[in-house]
Amino acid sequence: MKLGRELRICLHLSVRSYISHTQYFRWHRPDFDEVWLNKDDGRILQRSKRGWMWNQFFLLEEYTGNDNQYVGKLHSNMDRGDGNVKYILTGEGVGSLFLIDENSGDIHATKRLDREERAIYTLHAKVVDKRTNETLEADTEFNIKIHDINDNEPKFSKDLYFASVPEMSDVGTSVIQVTATDADDQTYGNSAKLVYSILQGQPYFSVDSDNGTIRTALPNMDRETKENYQVVIQAKDMAGQMGGLSGTTTVSITLSDENDSPPRFANHTFRLSTLESAEVGAAIGRIKANDADVGRNAEMQYSIVDRDGQDMFTIISDQNTQEGVIRVKKQLDYEKQRTYSFKVEVTNTYLDPRFMYSPNPPFKDDAMVRVTIEDVDEPPVFSRNPYIIEVHEDTAAGSFVGVVSARDPDADNNSVKYSIDRHTDLERLFNIDSVNGTITTLKGLDREMSKWHNISVVATEISNPRQTTRVPVFIKVLDVNDNAPEFAMYYETFVCENVQSGQLIQTISAVDTDEPLVGHKFVFSISSSNPNFTIVDNEDNTARILTRRAGFSRREMNTYLLPVVISDNDYPIQSSTSTLTVNVCACDSRGNMQSCNTEALLSAGLSTGALVAILLCVIILLMIVVLFAALRRQQRKKEPLIISKEDVRDNVVSYNDEGGGEEDTQAFDIGTLRNPEVMDANKLRRDIIPEMLFPFQRTSPIKDNADVREFIHGRLYENDSDPTAPPYDSLATYAYEGSGSLAESLSSLESGCVEGDQEYDYLSNWGPPFKKLADMYIGKDTARET
Repeated sequence: MKLGRELRICLHLSVRSYISHTQYFRWHRPDFDEVWLNKDDGRILQRSKRGWMWNQFFLLEEYTGNDNQYVGKLHSNMDRGDGNVKYILTGEGVGSLFLIDENSGDIHATKRLDREERAIYTLHAKVVDKRTNETLEADTEFNIKIHDINDNEPKFSKDLYFASVPEMSDVGTSVIQVTATDADDQTYGNSAKLVYSILQGQPYFSVDSDNGTIRTALPNMDRETKENYQVVIQAKDMAGQMGGLSGTTTVSITLSDENDSPPRFANHTFRLSTLESAEVGAAIGRIKANDADVGRNAEMQYSIVDRDGQDMFTIISDQNTQEGVIRVKKQLDYEKQRTYSFKVEVTNTYLDPRFMYSPNPPFKDDAMVRVTIEDVDEPPVFSRNPYIIEVHEDTAAGSFVGVVSARDPDADNNSVKYSIDRHTDLERLFNIDSVNGTITTLKGLDREMSKWHNISVVATEISNPRQTTRVPVFIKVLDVNDNAPEFAMYYETFVCENVQSGQLIQTISAVDTDEPLVGHKFVFSISSSNPNFTIVDNEDNTARILTRRAGFSRREMNTYLLPVVISDNDYPIQSSTSTLTVNVCACDSRGNMQSCNTEALLSAGLSTGALVAILLCVIILLMIVVLFAALRRQQRKKEPLIISKEDVRDNVVSYNDEGGGEEDTQAFDIGTLRNPEVMDANKLRRDIIPEMLFPFQRTSPIKDNADVREFIHGRLYENDSDPTAPPYDSLATYAYEGSGSLAESLSSLESGCVEGDQEYDYLSNWGPPFKKLADMYIGKDTARET
């Protein structure tokens, strides 16, 4: 086999040749391989030198010649040069990439090869006899390896990298590692040996030439001075030698913030002002310190370090603006103090111990704050709030209750007048002197009606009525013994007929609406001459009612009224007499009440037969009443207004009555027109009271109603003279055709359904008033017939 530089391998065709001649494969190079057989035991021995293999060809990539590139030569010892040996090549790319001269064994590459696409090809060679096609050399595998040339530049994975490093970092602090790759062969030559260098970014950063690690190169880099840096890194192959290929990338490096800058006040004196009426907690102003740091490192907290300011003011930090907000801690008073001066200190919320002891000034700052209080016209101020005053009940009108006092807190000390808010004293029980604030009663007070009276007193500046202040005044009404005790409840007391003398029939107690200081003590008593009952005081505000004799009878007396006198022990002593009603009842042997009604005594004297007779009489009376009611209902049935179903007339009733209500419909009985014989002459109005004892008698209707006008006038006279007629704003319209009309009824009722059924010739006989109507209808019929 022959390769570019006349490298030759001698292939021996059989083991017999190895044994007999001790053959070897030789390259025409100093580094060759030897293979031989041991004659004693037949083992194959081999010695290798420096990576060259007997079964491998080498071919440079990216061949630029016009002819096919020569690869090498296959040669067999069986080839005597007589042309009887044929070389056969098989494997990857044979026929398209690689061609072999079957006579000489020369191998050529037909295309330009790229090692980065494929670095090695595996082929198989075989030698056969052309005449007999007999295999002279067995199938042998060999490789064609593509030798690399430097045709690829280094490439970074990103065109732009982002990195950050803390400010004030030490020299050599690692920032980021950037790595480039080279597609050339890493194991052959220096085509893929990369060297990194920095093209832009010095003297702030440096890069490790072997691995591309970027590090800080300057100490104490300050973010507040410069925050962002653009660093350009180059990777060059051929170990950085002249002629090597290179690639670059850009790294954007940001210095991250560290708390290395203390807060500082730009102005160390702040002047604020506020009204004395500012409410507690109200903000009166803001102060601001500056910190060059950002984010958490720029957060600040403010504090008041002066005692004068701590008592009256407080300061908090606004987390959004990092300002100190000064608020009122106690109510301000212009008349007491008009200016305040105090010191405010600011520090970072989060401190970094690395920078606290730097040569720079300490990590805090202070400023003086001067607050000026401005005067406002304040409302009056009461000496107390609220007022609680006590007064006895039953005091006379005009009695003294108490005094309230208010003053103007301003320096002018304007005069104040007093008044009572009458919304809180609807009964007008109290009055107040507008000058000195003395409260007196207008009416007597009753503790039993109301124990407390809550009123509001208003103080108003005379010079400025808009400045008012109100204070609650609670007036407690003290008790006076002006009410007598009485029974605590209503007692339903009974005594059995078979009761024994001295038996308890009721325990009573009392209540008193007064409230003595030492508690109630009631005394109970009844007349000592009462022969039936007696009372025993239990000394605990209760008493027992006992019978004085045995045996009571309901027949003699079923109810006893027992007057009980109850007295209290307060001053002045009050007493009252309450009556206890005692019913006499029938009881069993154990004293349980059975009946107290006197009717039971009557029923007990009647026999069963008498009760049955009474019951039958009651039933007969009920039956007679029902029958009489049925007969009366039958007699009250009215004669119908329209006697015959065929008597159908057109009657128009126009009812426009705005007075009298629904009861006025009695004034418009259309049945009178339809059937005058059944008119109810005695019907009265129900919406007004009759002015006379006897009702107005209507005249009987005119039988012969030949003239409509006469009929209308007659009816009008009757209504005008009728005291029970409807009010004058009522309208009664009567429509009556009379019985003597030649035209008879003009109603459309019971008329024919077809106009042709009507004959209108008779209209011409009715005289001149109907001439026009006759011409219209007779002419119409003539036209229809035509």
